[in-house]
Amino acid sequence: MLKKCLDCVKNIKLDKVAVFAGGVLFGTAGLKVLGSKDAKKVYTQGTAAVLRAKDCVMKTTNVVQENAEDILAEAKQINEKRYEKENSVEEAEEAEETTEATEA
Repeated sequence: MLKKCLDCVKNIKLDKVAVFAGGVLFGTAGLKVLGSKDAKKVYTQGTAAVLRAKDCVMKTTNVVQENAEDILAEAKQINEKRYEKENSVEEAEEAEETTEATEA
């Protein structure tokens, strides 16, 4: 029985034990740090800063969307005018060709 225990102890890898022990210590210390008033204050201020940044980004996004809609509407108007102008020029050319064909 003692021999089995010694064999088990020999098979234990120290690097894995060290990592486990470090994790336990860090976790315990981390919980104490996270539970402190200073940590809560930092988290609260950080969260407030993120919320302010979110509001700023949302305002900027809304302004960009509004401007993009205006630009899109103006671009459509320009294309419509260009299309109408091209069609009127084509119609005039076709009318000229038919007039020339009937005269000849």
